[in-house]
Amino acid sequence: MTRTNEHGQPVGDALAWSPAPRLTPLVLEGRWVTLEPLAPAHAGDLGRTVCGPGTEGLWTYLFDDPQTDAAAYVAARLANPGLASVVVRPRGGPASGIASWLREDRANGVVEVGGIILGPQLQRTTAATEAMWLMAAHAFGRGYRRYEWKCDALNAPSRAAAARLGFAYEGTFRQATVYKGRNRDTAWFSVTDAEWAALAPAYAAWLDPANFEDQVAGTGQRTALSALTARALTNAGTAIPHDGTRARLA
Repeated sequence: MTRTNEHGQPVGDALAWSPAPRLTPLVLEGRWVTLEPLAPAHAGDLGRTVCGPGTEGLWTYLFDDPQTDAAAYVAARLANPGLASVVVRPRGGPASGIASWLREDRANGVVEVGGIILGPQLQRTTAATEAMWLMAAHAFGRGYRRYEWKCDALNAPSRAAAARLGFAYEGTFRQATVYKGRNRDTAWFSVTDAEWAALAPAYAAWLDPANFEDQVAGTGQRTALSALTARALTNAGTAIPHDGTRARLA
């Protein structure tokens, strides 16, 4: 039921709210992946997995140009005060990607996950999905109310990932940015804390080893995450607008 004020006008829900704490890089352990604070020591691994010849296609939709000097790139990223960056390390493997919490609006409990670059060995893996789960769970566990995902509207894999993960499509900001000498329309997605309460059990069910034919490697999913997140949000009575991507997911 919508609240009204003394003038009979609709107003938002009352909140007993205090600013969320700053998110800082830390170690987050999963079953298939470990996240750890980005450090200069990771440059060697990242130089082989996301930088250098053959990786140019990984950078198309990032604001950064393709990188040939991993050490310089790590140093620049660490020097950016707006990024809280972690490396993504598949269990038993090298550092194979980077992701960040960014655009923290602590006063309103809003943070974005972005600056994501994953090497080929991480893409479309259980480890990559678990990394996104760990980052979101940490942010909501620290009291954030809204978790954002933004991407170039032409970045079909990123839009599909957002839908699969249960993010709500909120619209496309046309001509939002100029980067790399070209226009960018930006697609916006989000998850609220109420939606996360429904999504968290869906993630847990998907990440359960019993959901995979190979329970050690985490391959051969029995039930798709997109089906679990859609069902969880429907059962919770949460209307999730989307851009049509969800219907195309396996």
